[in-house]
Amino acid sequence: MLFTILLILAGLTWGLSMWGWAWGQRSGGGVGGRGGFSAPRSLPSVPRVNPAPTPSWPLPTPTYPSPRPPIYIAPGTGPSRGFDLVALLLIGGIVLLTLYMVRGLKRAGTGDEEATVARLRLAILYSPTLQQRLRRLAEEADTESVRGLADLVDNAAVLLLREAPGWRFGQYEVWQGPLEEAEGRFDAWMSETRAEFVETFQHFEGRKEVHNDYRPQAEPDGRYILATLLLAVRGGLPSVPTPLRREGAKAALLALTTSSPTNTLASYLAWTPEAPGEALTEGELLKGWPQLELL
Repeated sequence: MLFTILLILAGLTWGLSMWGWAWGQRSGGGVGGRGGFSAPRSLPSVPRVNPAPTPSWPLPTPTYPSPRPPIYIAPGTGPSRGFDLVALLLIGGIVLLTLYMVRGLKRAGTGDEEATVARLRLAILYSPTLQQRLRRLAEEADTESVRGLADLVDNAAVLLLREAPGWRFGQYEVWQGPLEEAEGRFDAWMSETRAEFVETFQHFEGRKEVHNDYRPQAEPDGRYILATLLLAVRGGLPSVPTPLRREGAKAALLALTTSSPTNTLASYLAWTPEAPGEALTEGELLKGWPQLELL
């Protein structure tokens, strides 16, 4: 009985290891950060209003001129005479404007701001040059500033646009919702992406890790590199046509490049395989990422 249980456990262990090797155990690299979520949010600027000088001339009345003495509005002088209708309207307008501005500031501080998280995957024909350029981009990226994270998206998009003739499959996902939930969505998609390969290189928020103990698994029919670009921004992003196709993939890359240091919250670039000479077969690609569309 014990021997049978041991055999079953051994079989399950072997099966799980073979399943992991079958689709998610190629090498991979990643670079990025999420410093924009911790950056202080700027409240909308309030226009400066310079008060008009206190009028010192008589205010007109419906029957002006009239035998009634003129009314002067000058603080601290003369007896109390009340306010004319025009003065009451003026003061009422100032009060309403002040209440409107205060309400706007409170609304800005309650977390009603919207955010967008987008993820683009592109399966590209393998080339050693592309693999090297992705690694170099990841090595040199500034992952500790919001500007650096925005530049990472721009530089990655330019690199991938130059590889357009080699695009074969793609996938584009967009999530929109409250700013408070955007970081969780970004982290979930980033963790899912990282779990799809063995991390042999990682550069995240200034910290670099290189694992040289990985043994490349070169396949004679390996043909693809899969690049994944993740972005979180305040507000929205331009719409992308569906189904994706080649023009849609280009539109998605250009939509991601509309981000800037003022609205970027987080960005992450990943690619697999990362080890030189290693490439994904088409079977591995379609089994590991069945949502990919043919471009």
